[in-house]
Amino acid sequence: MQDIESKIERVVLSAILFSPDKFDEICDSLGAQDFSLPLHVAMFKACENLRKKEMPITPEFLCIEMQKHIQVSLDDIALIAAESPIADIDTYATMIKNSAIKRHLFSLASFMRDESIKADSNAQNILAEVEQKVYNLSLQDTSSAFRNAYEVVESTMQLIKDNKAKHGALKGIDTGFQELNFVTTGFNGGELIIIGARPAMGKTALILSMTLKILSSGKGVAIFSLEMPAEQLMTRMLSAKSMVPLQHVRSGSMDDNEFTQLSKAAQDLCETNIYIDDNSYLTLAGLRTKLRKLKAKDPSVSIVMIDYLQLMSGMANTNTTARHEIIAEISRGLKNLARELKIPIIALSQLNRSLEGRDDKRPILSDLRESGSIEQDADVIVFLYRHEAYKEQESRQRIAKQKKEQKQDSKVEIEERYKAPEVHEAELILAKNRNGETRTIKIEYNSRYTLFVDKNEEKEIKMATQTNTILVGDIQTISLNEGALPQL
Repeated sequence: MQDIESKIERVVLSAILFSPDKFDEICDSLGAQDFSLPLHVAMFKACENLRKKEMPITPEFLCIEMQKHIQVSLDDIALIAAESPIADIDTYATMIKNSAIKRHLFSLASFMRDESIKADSNAQNILAEVEQKVYNLSLQDTSSAFRNAYEVVESTMQLIKDNKAKHGALKGIDTGFQELNFVTTGFNGGELIIIGARPAMGKTALILSMTLKILSSGKGVAIFSLEMPAEQLMTRMLSAKSMVPLQHVRSGSMDDNEFTQLSKAAQDLCETNIYIDDNSYLTLAGLRTKLRKLKAKDPSVSIVMIDYLQLMSGMANTNTTARHEIIAEISRGLKNLARELKIPIIALSQLNRSLEGRDDKRPILSDLRESGSIEQDADVIVFLYRHEAYKEQESRQRIAKQKKEQKQDSKVEIEERYKAPEVHEAELILAKNRNGETRTIKIEYNSRYTLFVDKNEEKEIKMATQTNTILVGDIQTISLNEGALPQL
């Protein structure tokens, strides 16, 4: 078997020597690591180096290049050149790739055996690393190729016809905000969406507001919360859905009517397909494993939310790898995962502190931490901005300074303390939209329920709270005046 593999490799290398113009074509499907013999590996690497240097691929130049790394003579190269090249070189290249993948799988099996017998090894870590290696191997597919004009035009026209048949209906996942839906056509499968903001702007509240909207349409949502326990997330969602003030829910100081509203909201949420993972340690490999299992278990899961990107861990060694390289690995991995699972992935992102020094504190793309890779990989980037939050912050800082300098008494302090209105304007700054325009979208933030809504929807919220009803979806409501207290 080894002799057959060796002969096949010599045939491919011989074809390169006889027709150097074929080398670029062969490189599309093969790499030096796919060859089994050290001599063949060295020869393919030498071909790559000569091509980079724009030098001819001839036995003489190959010999000089290979001698930098391995002992080789012109006779060794002549033996390879003696093989008769064939016309169907693609088939031979596929056979080499197939053998290489099987060797990697055999090596992986040995790794699994060696790691599994170690007393101090962690089974979950082994599974995560094995899955990552298997996934990397699965990407080495030699069957991919260019698609001709007919094939691409046909599939594109079918997509356009499908969209036309919807008669203007939303193409992707409903974000809960009409103008954002219009500009982005919703959040679509395969997209990486980044939502960035400074701390205390309400990033988590924003994705939970979106989650309630998505759940009301019958779709499933997976949330990975690296910063906040699942119970805290659910407390916020119950407050927003039941229209019971968050402070009342957290403290337990609810009257019977508020508890009835909360119970109904809890019952409704129990019947939705929401999944929360609040493990504070999350790697790309672990995320991929969990999502694959979840999608197999519940195909209704249509969107993933990660809170937040900078808390994730990459596969690289964090002790020796620069942080921006780790973030680049994570953002690219999230984009690939979104394409693989054909669902949108929303990742929250912290912003640099540098914007605090500007007069206009509205974020721009360069404010993203380790922004280069995130800007490149994301399909949609949305910044959340609330001017009222900065006014509150400036008020607190001013009062703290006055107290430190002992210039004001407590009465003046109370008068000067700024309190943002319960309902005030917020901005969704659409800074990148790969498939559409960018713009700033005005929405409303209700701090009483930590809920973001469209401006026209805030009126419905006021009506709901005045008529003893709760929101169950878009602007639909259910009355709580009838029936017994729902059982949790």
